[in-house]
Amino acid sequence: MYSARALPNRHPTKTKPVARARETGRASGRTRPRVARERKRRRPEEAAREILDAAEKFLRTRPFRDLQVWNLMDQTGLTRSAFYHYFVDRHELVVRLTERLASELAPMNEVWFEGGGDPLVNLRHGYEGVGEFWAQHGPVLRALADAATHDRKVEKAYRAFVDRFARRTAARIRRDIAAGLIRELDADETAKALILMSERYLSEHLGRRGNRDWRPVVATLVTIWQRALYGETR
Repeated sequence: MYSARALPNRHPTKTKPVARARETGRASGRTRPRVARERKRRRPEEAAREILDAAEKFLRTRPFRDLQVWNLMDQTGLTRSAFYHYFVDRHELVVRLTERLASELAPMNEVWFEGGGDPLVNLRHGYEGVGEFWAQHGPVLRALADAATHDRKVEKAYRAFVDRFARRTAARIRRDIAAGLIRELDADETAKALILMSERYLSEHLGRRGNRDWRPVVATLVTIWQRALYGETR
């Protein structure tokens, strides 16, 4: 029977302290966790732009329904919680991304919307810019259009994107009707039909990865717009 006092150990063994084991990274047979990389401080506009860039990159290959804050922020040099300093949720992110794309696309459309001289020349030049833009951003725009079919907030943002160009188109049509260049027609409905047709056609042909040949797509659309508005092409 043993007493409460421990018997002396005649053959003491050396043991490694826990701190020593942690230094070697092998405490309890587990490897030491990696230290998080140092994150660079950014100005607010730079951080927001980095998140938007990551969202655009994500939507080039995956649908909006797969976009979550964690897998988006893992593609940036920011913490996951930093997302909420710049966006309320992923829906606001999509709104801001759509607005950014619309502002980048606007100058190409302005060539025809506000251009003087021959409207057919302006239409062709403007659509060439639109074609190049879709060749670059088509998969993202297609992802947004697909998301709009089952997400109300995305639908609202994307609809505003399309309606913006439909209103500007209608204004140009009315101007050319007044100048005698276009026959009398319903400017608003004609603009809406042309824009929706064009958006769908561009999405179908330039919204898929790997398709960057925008020239035949633009040639087809320009011919349709010319004949619908100005009569036979020249």
